Amino acid sequence: MNILLDLFVIGWLVMLIGAFQLPAVLAALVYGEDAFPYAFSMVLALVLGFVLTRVTRTDDRRLRPRDGFLIVGMAWVIASIAGALPYVFAGVLGPIDAFFESVAGFTTTGSTVMTKIEGSPHGLLLWRSITQWVGGMGIILFTIAILPLLGIGGMQLFKAEVPGPVADKVRPRIAETARRLWIIYVGFTFVECVCLWSAGMGLFEAINHSLTTLATGGFSTRDLSVGGFHSPAIEWIITIFMTIAGINFVIHHQVLSGRVRHLWRDTELRYYFGIIALVTTVCTVVLLAEGTELGDAVRLGAFQTVSLLTTTGYATANFELWPPLLHIVFLMIMVLGGMAGSTSGGIKSLRAILGIRAIGAAVDRLMHPRAVRPVKYAGKPVSEEILAGIWAFFSAYFLMAAAAAIFISGYGYDLETAFSAALTAMSNVGPGLGEIGAYDNFAHFPVGPKIVLGLCMIAGRLEVFTLLVLLMPSFWRR
Repeated sequence: MNILLDLFVIGWLVMLIGAFQLPAVLAALVYGEDAFPYAFSMVLALVLGFVLTRVTRTDDRRLRPRDGFLIVGMAWVIASIAGALPYVFAGVLGPIDAFFESVAGFTTTGSTVMTKIEGSPHGLLLWRSITQWVGGMGIILFTIAILPLLGIGGMQLFKAEVPGPVADKVRPRIAETARRLWIIYVGFTFVECVCLWSAGMGLFEAINHSLTTLATGGFSTRDLSVGGFHSPAIEWIITIFMTIAGINFVIHHQVLSGRVRHLWRDTELRYYFGIIALVTTVCTVVLLAEGTELGDAVRLGAFQTVSLLTTTGYATANFELWPPLLHIVFLMIMVLGGMAGSTSGGIKSLRAILGIRAIGAAVDRLMHPRAVRPVKYAGKPVSEEILAGIWAFFSAYFLMAAAAAIFISGYGYDLETAFSAALTAMSNVGPGLGEIGAYDNFAHFPVGPKIVLGLCMIAGRLEVFTLLVLLMPSFWRR
């Protein structure tokens, strides 16, 4: 490994996190609040990052696969530590709670330990939103540019067999890919902000919600999340942009480039919209049976469906009070997540499609032992290596969630709370069921569960194996 270069990159990351705290400083000054916590945190991050880049400069700029794992793994951990400082310096949260809140931000999970969001300092609320927005773009680049190179969990497929950063779609150079996707990401954020402001949301809150919607993060400025605005127009706007955020950003690039001719042939895109339509219909029918008016049933059903499928985690209703059937459906779509190459969490639509097709092929071989039926995607056979990676990912994902649920239940929590907490953390959603429902928080968890859930958020965001590799002793041997 090239440790010096790895630390050099981390140093630049720390400086970047410091620079992104400047808007929080400005917000505090504009609203007449104490800007010291954010200014001090910003300067500290900039100085530490600068010193690290100076002492680790090296002429050897070669990055090996191990360096990729180390940089990516450390990036989210170091960012979360640096991002926790404003909460601590502002005196709002203790170190453990601040780290939890920061991890939830950068992993775009949306789980919170803040019990009173309304009335919190504007600078701090803006910083919460910025952590999710920065984390969201980092996730896109991680999925599109880094995972295929590391070959994690079957995502090698992203290089050529599905829309991805290849020659005829987006240039393979990471810097060029980053520039183009940042432009798209910033553009969508700006458009949503204008739409929300036009719909009657205050400018500050419109900025915050546009930042956390495109990141599919779910941090809100209201205690009752988006439901606190009591505005159908705002709910529909956010529903549309959550749907956009759950789509592979390379597809957005294709659309904006005018290449829409064969768009609907994309299997993953059809699957994604199919799940939204199906679950929204189920929710609407169930809510109608409960006596909800048709317009409200469609709106509430669509919002909760898209919010949980894209792992955003906003809420406009306390869905814990809805029939148990919908609880099961919601847990399922929380795990599924949005499309690969989006800001969503979960296992991703791509893996779900290939897993279903692999099961079909296995059943077919049982009935016709001599038949040769390879699993295909986009008309091309999928290698056994990729399928094995996907099944390994599923196994690690659910084993880690089960272990976390068992650990949490050991603290006296009921199965519904423990299981949904583990799944919402692994899938980077935010709310769950039981004691962590749509309008609840995670403040009541002891230190142990908070640390475990924080690790689950990072593991889920890093596609599990990136974190597991770093925990293997063999990784650190020469």
